[in-house]
Amino acid sequence: MKISYNWLKDFIDTEASAEEIGALLTNSGLEVEDISTHYSIDGGLEGIIIGEVLSAEKHPNADKLRVCQVNLGSTKKQIVCGAPNVAAGQKVLVATVGCTVHPSKGEPFTINKAKIRGEVSEGMICAEDELSLGESHDGILVLPEHYEVGKPATDYFPIYADQILEIGLTANRGDATSHYGVARDLYALGIKKKRTVLPALILGQNENPFKVTLEKNAGCLRYSGLQINNITVKPSPDWLQNRLRAIGLSPINNIVDATNYIMHSIGQPLHAFDEAEVAGHQIIVRTAKENERLVTLDQTERRMKGHECLICDAVRPLAIAGVFGGLHSGISAETKNIFIESAYFESSVVRKSAKAHGLNTDASFRFERGTDPNITFEALHDVAALILDIAGGYLPSPIIDVYPNPIEYRKIVFSPIKSNELIGQEIPLDTQRKILTDLQIAIHEYSDDNWELNVPPYRVDVERAIDITEEILRIYGLNQIKMGHEIKSAMTFSAAEFGLNLKNNLADFLSNKGFYEIASNSLTRSSLYSETQLDQAVKLLNPLSQELDIMRIDMLYSMLEAVQYNNNRKSQDLRFYEIGKTYTLNGDGSELNNYKEQKHITLGLLGRKNPESWNNPKTEFGYFSLKNEVELVLRKAGITNLQFSFEADERFEHATQILVKKKVIGVMGSVTPKLAKKYDIDKAFWYADLDLDALTQLAKEVKFKLKPVSVFPAVRRDLAMVLDQPITYLQLEKIAMKTAPNLIKQMGVFDVYQGDKIAEGKKSYALSFVLQDESKTLTDVEIEEVMRNLVQNFSKETGAQLRG
Repeated sequence: MKISYNWLKDFIDTEASAEEIGALLTNSGLEVEDISTHYSIDGGLEGIIIGEVLSAEKHPNADKLRVCQVNLGSTKKQIVCGAPNVAAGQKVLVATVGCTVHPSKGEPFTINKAKIRGEVSEGMICAEDELSLGESHDGILVLPEHYEVGKPATDYFPIYADQILEIGLTANRGDATSHYGVARDLYALGIKKKRTVLPALILGQNENPFKVTLEKNAGCLRYSGLQINNITVKPSPDWLQNRLRAIGLSPINNIVDATNYIMHSIGQPLHAFDEAEVAGHQIIVRTAKENERLVTLDQTERRMKGHECLICDAVRPLAIAGVFGGLHSGISAETKNIFIESAYFESSVVRKSAKAHGLNTDASFRFERGTDPNITFEALHDVAALILDIAGGYLPSPIIDVYPNPIEYRKIVFSPIKSNELIGQEIPLDTQRKILTDLQIAIHEYSDDNWELNVPPYRVDVERAIDITEEILRIYGLNQIKMGHEIKSAMTFSAAEFGLNLKNNLADFLSNKGFYEIASNSLTRSSLYSETQLDQAVKLLNPLSQELDIMRIDMLYSMLEAVQYNNNRKSQDLRFYEIGKTYTLNGDGSELNNYKEQKHITLGLLGRKNPESWNNPKTEFGYFSLKNEVELVLRKAGITNLQFSFEADERFEHATQILVKKKVIGVMGSVTPKLAKKYDIDKAFWYADLDLDALTQLAKEVKFKLKPVSVFPAVRRDLAMVLDQPITYLQLEKIAMKTAPNLIKQMGVFDVYQGDKIAEGKKSYALSFVLQDESKTLTDVEIEEVMRNLVQNFSKETGAQLRG
């Protein structure tokens, strides 16, 4: 959102620079992302001076060029010019070496000293389009004789200059969508308010011919209107056009510009109707009928979905309320009498209408975030005063105001003492009172422990006591809060810090191993899930679209979308991880604690293990690649006693549950080809999902003990076993660890064979065992006894036999 520094100073009394204002706003939560200079003429004519052509001789090497000697006041320069009308004695605009020229079409360019067909040229004699002074390129711009040579062009071409603050406005700050809204925060930050006196309006006493009807549940809670007669539609004065252009708006005519100006001044969207096009002088605010049609101002015929709020006359729709006006009732050059609408529409209704028709207007931007129902009158007063000044006319009748159920101030019971405990620092009560008063939040004190606050309706983001604490904190200044204080909350600081440190350590570990972190949207589409799963889904009441109508139930699909995006752009060897949350219902969702948020860390592997190279084997990721990465992540968290269990999961092939202390903490496997195909994945995609909350709890329980490295040697022994096809390595590992838990330090499989020398339905595993006794050197007898017991137990529990 763009805020004009000059415009802002209409509301604040300060000598602070735009940069200082930007720093104040950023520190208080309205982040200023950029400050730039705007000129009414691009480039501000910097480096452009008045020159006089002393001579214009034919170029010796080019028929259409002239070599000119130009007087610039303090110096003379030779300039090669191609304009057909250049001649001696002319006063001209000269772009000097080093300045940047901003043409009306094309990109800016810098003037350099150059040789043109062998002749030195030190500058450029300019046409009007080369300086954005007009569109003509028929020749250079010849100036009046009285222009003084050597003077800057800005002495004769007035430039409107402004500094523009680009604010990254968050969706909850609907109160700050105007210059006055931003100024309100500055008042609380210590900037003085500029007192302005609005001109008194002379309202006619004739009965207003307009009748306003608000249909119940249509989405309009207040509708105010004003009639202005005998206006003249024409271009706006320069000052108004400059203000609008500075913030990126194109002037249209004085009436539309006036409504836009007031909207950007105080935050209230307005709409002007041509009175002659409002049938029966009736304004009916109602819900649209399905397939009802309206041609909007962009000359597009739109079919209503049946949920929009429409502004209608006695015959037809005039506008989509809070979003876009209709073409036939808009202001034209012939308009003489107008009716101006100033209303308060429900944000959810406007948002749904705008999204349904793919529209994002300045009005919908503000209504979607929440406007102030109490300024509809003020906005009409301001726009009427402006229109009378720049378009003439008179007010034949009083203002209409239909407000059946006034919106009350929100009451919040707030404890400043508890707030200080939460912040972890003592902010004096007088300071808290001043901040809240400056933010226009009224205080009714019960005691120092509890205050009853009245929050104005335009602060839609302030609903609870914790929001009040946030308001105090952002105005007081986060940089004034000393570090090291204990924060009192449901989770102790140490517990929160442990989880954060573990998350960061795991993220750093994976990034260092060559994984790329992805961050995806927590909103997703319900069509991804079964009806059973959707019973526990957290559904949005007013979704932005059908693609974003629920909170995600698992992390898999967001990972698949990231893989699809990269895979389709020829990035086909991928290592991804994501740390995020899933959301489900514990009950019916009627209470806050009925919702469950669960943290996850997910891994994804696709394609080759190593970059393509002549000396790298073209080995692709497989089951054990993923298993190894999972084990390394868990080991990084201090968890080593893992178990793996094959369990059916419709999403995966080779689906495996990961268990610690008989509790499932994750799942891994290869995404089924059917599911992978939906995301344009034509090879095995290996995926693991770990419960980060469970991982954090387990990691907290880990007790590390330091012990010396054993001085006694380890011994390796191998076994080749023939066993049935269904027997898994995990089964053998469990048997081995039960057989000699204190002596087997490491176990692995280094060969798997199936072939003509092995009976049908059988396979051969070559297993390795590393044995070590930490208290003594193992004897051959002890080693052979361990190996004999292993063979016996393998045979007993799985039917495995030694391979001959």
